This record gives sequence, structure tokens and C-alpha cells, in this order.
Amino acid sequence: MTSLNETPRANRLHIAIFGKRNSGKSSLINALTGQNIALVSTHAGTTTDPVYKSMELHPIGPVVFIDTAGFDDEGDLGRLRVEKTAEVIKKTDVAILLFDAAAASDNPDFSFELDWKKQLIAAKIPIITVLNKVDQLDQNHAALEKLQQEIADEFGEAPISVSATKKEGIAAIRSILAATVPEEVRRERILNDLVRPGDVVMLVMPQDIQAPKGRLILPQVQTIRELLDSRCTVVCVTSQGMDGALKILPTLPANKLSDDVRQIPAVIITDSQCFKQVYESKPQGTLLTSFSVLLAASKGDLPALVEGAEAIESLTPSSAVLIAEACTHAPLTEDIGREKLPRMLRQRMDQTFGEGSGGKLHIDIVSGSDFPKDLRPYDLVIHCGACMFNRKYMMSRISQAQLQGVPITNYGVVLAYLNGILDKIDLPVCE
Repeated sequence: MTSLNETPRANRLHIAIFGKRNSGKSSLINALTGQNIALVSTHAGTTTDPVYKSMELHPIGPVVFIDTAGFDDEGDLGRLRVEKTAEVIKKTDVAILLFDAAAASDNPDFSFELDWKKQLIAAKIPIITVLNKVDQLDQNHAALEKLQQEIADEFGEAPISVSATKKEGIAAIRSILAATVPEEVRRERILNDLVRPGDVVMLVMPQDIQAPKGRLILPQVQTIRELLDSRCTVVCVTSQGMDGALKILPTLPANKLSDDVRQIPAVIITDSQCFKQVYESKPQGTLLTSFSVLLAASKGDLPALVEGAEAIESLTPSSAVLIAEACTHAPLTEDIGREKLPRMLRQRMDQTFGEGSGGKLHIDIVSGSDFPKDLRPYDLVIHCGACMFNRKYMMSRISQAQLQGVPITNYGVVLAYLNGILDKIDLPVCE
């Protein structure tokens, strides 16, 4: 269960460490965190699949360290490990590119590192170069200085020299990390400009069958936390209790409203599945949006997702649609991605092209990391709110679709579009 005081992994700065086998990636994570959280061995290739560890790192705050397999791994299994390491790039906010001083002094071949530098730059990921195991060259200062200069010449900056096992130079990495945090990660918020201190905000909460009994799902928790931090008054109701709650809330005459006093409630944030019902019941002057739309703005490119929804107009019974979920769960009755959206799309086909046309619409459903590399067979991708992904990962999926010329949109945006109210709801301004 995610508490109001925990920072979900999706909202943490993702720091990935890339390097050759046995360069000391796991040792560096242990040194940075002050804990033995990563398995360390002198045997090359100890780390196989990427390992994620959530931590609080001073002075940055909540982060996720990603320990990856060596990008010089060999053989059939090694190639699979390297592919897994490459997938990590899509989730990385800041990359540490690690060099092994002891190995590089004997064989200063940086071809692997240069290739991965190109991939990281292409993904617009800031890179911190670190030279590890410098303690092993304590007796050979000339070799160390030569190696530092060679790396600086090849990579454009002098590496931070450290000894992870002796915990030397670690403070310098923390300092550089703090200064390298991307601006969009620093200011990432869900609500952006929609609320002001003192606003009364009504949340029409989804009674999600996927959530464990007695718990809230992550978007609800994140929204409540941010509203409280914004000094708003939060009123939580179900769709069935909305009308009753509106009756007991105070109303303000129009002539009493000003720039400092807003309609009560000022904003209604709803489960996207009951968009139409809430729209028809909300007071005039109250802003309306949904949890999923807010996540679309926070995690991705909202204008692109809104534009993607318009591709629904071009769908025909021979079209193919991909529905993508961030999390994996056992499908239950009335699941939004697996049941409701396919049904609504097929109903639209029936209304447009005649009874029975909807059954011909091809719909694939994927979850977790099972996102096709080739999206070109699809005419539209509909993604969930991505509450389990960080912004970097969701943006990589949007970019992938755009590069392949495939429209991509979001659950909440699609539901507003299919209900005919996308132009009537309020979209947060993405800074």
C-alpha cells in the first residue's frame, strides 16, 4: 500500500549506472546510498537484469538507483542482458557512465562507452562521467593523470575520480547529481495551474475494482497529497454521492465572486469513467477534469495526447488499435482497458458503419513493459494514465509513436472525447 507520506517510484528521480562488467556499478550504488543494497562480486557479470532500489539521497530527496548489467556482456545470454540494459535508457533521468581505472589503464579502449554516450545523448539524458577504482593506481600517478586526460578529451569533461570500495569521492558525485537534476523533474506536479490556496476541490473517486479492498489507487493518493500541500479543502465523494455533497456545500452569489473567491467547489476532479454524469451535474463555473487527464499532463505530452484522440474519427472496422497499460494485473469484470474502452470503440463503429462493424475492429492489449517496438501496424495507441511510470518512460513511448507516425492518446482523454465533452473539460497548462 502506498501511504500519503511515501514517494512512489514513478515520482522519484531515476539514476541509472552504466558501465562495463566488473567496473564497480554495484559498489558505487552501495557507496552512494551508504547501504549494501547491491550484490557485489569480483566475478564479472554478477548483475543480470536491471535492479531498482528506491532511496532518499541527500541533498536530492527521493530517487531510484538502477543497477544495470555490463554493456560489454557477451554470448547469447549476454546480448539479452545488454538489451535489458538498453531498455533502462527509456526510464533514466540522469545517467552515470562508469569507467574502471584499473582496466582502462592497461587497455584504454572507450568504444563501448562512446557508443552508449551517443545513445544517452540521443535520449536527451544528462551524463555524469565517473572514473572508479582510482585507489588501484595510487602508486602510478602518471598513469592516472594520463587516463583522466584521455577520458576528458574523448567525453568533453574530466571524470569524477572515486574509489567506491573506499568511499572516496562519493560526496562529489552527490553534489554533481544535485546540480544535474533535469528542470522538468524538479517542478513536476499533477495539478499545475488548476488550483489556488483556499480552493474547495471535490474528488469524485473511482471505486476501482483493481484496488485492494480498503485502499486508494495511486492517482487518488497523489492528488490528495498535492491538494493538501496547496492548502486546498478536499471533499471526497463517489459518483453516487456527488449530488448530495453539492447540496450541502455553500454557494456564493455571482456578485460575490472575485479573482480571490471562486465558485464552490472551484474544481471537480473525477474518475474518467463517469465524465459525462459529472459534467451534467457540476455547477456552472466549476472547472472539471479527471485523474487520468491530470496524469496525462504530468507524465506526458498532453497536447499530443489530445491531438491523438482525434484519430478516432479516422478509425474504420478494418483498423487496429493498441491499448497499453503501465501496470500488470489480473483482468477483472469491467476493467477499463480490457472491457470498457474496447466496448465503447466497437459501439462507435456500429453507430458509424452499421451493426456488426465493431466486431471487426482489431484491438490488442499489452501491459507493463510489453510495448511493441514496431507500432506501425496500429492506427491508434491508447495508453493508461501511466501512474506507475516516471515521466521519462512515458515520454519515450509518446516519442516512439510520433517517430513512427502513429497517433497516441490516453484513457481519460479518450473517454472525454467519446462522451463528446473533451472541448468542455479543463486541461492543466503544461509548463
